[in-house]
Amino acid sequence: MSQLEFLKHKITSPEDLPKLIARWRVKGHKVVFTNGVFDIIHKGHITLLAAAADMGDKLILGLNSDQSVRTLGKGPDRPINRGEDRAFVLAGLASVAAIVVFYEGTPYELIKKIEPDVLVKGGDYDPHQTDPEAKNYIVGSDIQESNGKETVAIPIVDGYSSTSIIRKINHG
Repeated sequence: MSQLEFLKHKITSPEDLPKLIARWRVKGHKVVFTNGVFDIIHKGHITLLAAAADMGDKLILGLNSDQSVRTLGKGPDRPINRGEDRAFVLAGLASVAAIVVFYEGTPYELIKKIEPDVLVKGGDYDPHQTDPEAKNYIVGSDIQESNGKETVAIPIVDGYSSTSIIRKINHG
């Protein structure tokens, strides 16, 4: 398989994901899941993904679709990069085993389908927050708790965000 085919192969559909996970679990692999927009890749993203991957054997990245990004209130011009382009760039990272784009406002149904061994978010979220309306609530943490599985927040790398990069580009 060529490198280009390998990258494309890492991008999977929600329908094909259960078969992929089943193959991994038969081999005893620990499955980790995280999600986000990953619009303009920066050091903070790479640090999060590397740390998440270190928590298991296979990291699945749930990528917000373009339409779901628009519902997040990140600004009228977001995402900067189209979903298929963001997925392709992320497929180039060794830490990411699979990428699945989700179209809902949150990855809740995806997490329910995956039942990851570890659910990971950045440090601006709180794995102990139980109020789904709270800004720092980790979507799917209730599923993790009911399944006796782990939810983890990885410290953010200060000074790195897509929003701040966009602001710098626009305003110098």
